[in-house]
Amino acid sequence: MLKTYQKLLAMGIFLIVLCSGNAAFAATHQVGGLSNVGFFHDYLIEPFSALLKGVAGLFHGEYGLSIILVTIIVRVVVLPLFVNQFKKQRIFQEKMAVIKPQVDSIQAKLKKTKDPEKQKELQMEMMKLYQEHNINPLAMGCLPMLIQFPIVIGFYYAIRSTPEIASHSFLWFSLGQSDILVSLSAGAMYFIQAYVAQKLSAKYSAVPQNPAAQQSAKLMVFIFPVMMTIFSLNVPAALPLYWFTSGLFLTVQNIVLQMTHHKTKKTAALTEPVK
Repeated sequence: MLKTYQKLLAMGIFLIVLCSGNAAFAATHQVGGLSNVGFFHDYLIEPFSALLKGVAGLFHGEYGLSIILVTIIVRVVVLPLFVNQFKKQRIFQEKMAVIKPQVDSIQAKLKKTKDPEKQKELQMEMMKLYQEHNINPLAMGCLPMLIQFPIVIGFYYAIRSTPEIASHSFLWFSLGQSDILVSLSAGAMYFIQAYVAQKLSAKYSAVPQNPAAQQSAKLMVFIFPVMMTIFSLNVPAALPLYWFTSGLFLTVQNIVLQMTHHKTKKTAALTEPVK
């Protein structure tokens, strides 16, 4: 349920960014001959733009390669936030797995009773159960996602606001023009990312998902890639290239984190002394 909520939040943020893209893009450029300034522009967009130019300069003006490399750099920078959030999620799931029978019992009683006093009593019992096992559902939150949001979006707008990118090509396509194959590749990559994430979650999750959550997760696997493809077809190919690279990195990251955690947990279980 928590992961589904976070995916919906991520999709909402993604939609807001893309739908407001033209307005924000215009706001970061000169209007009426005056240079727009601001914290976001000066400390995020401009540094990323300079980094893109600098990396491209190292590779004889290959801005496509620059986008790929800087995307990886950005993802590595925010990786600790992902790792921290991942660890919290796994700990939360493992604790919830321990108390699942009690939680299910309380929830079943809540569904049966219509007495407000009894419902309040059961809710207090649930809170007490959480406290006894040091579980705080609110502590999970989406703070890591919100912290990395300005960084990722700053890079997004840096790609859009760097004029040199639009005048260069990479492989077979122009970075300044939309390309069907690149757009489809970006959509396909996000499908793979969502599919892999769902399968890994189902395989390694300590708490089985309820049918409603599973159905929602399956729906997300198809909705997000379709949205990505549609948006990609309407923007310069530099952006789908960024999304493709980012999606590939996130897919590999998820696989490594899940398998590493599972292996560590399995090793710990094998080395734990028998009581």
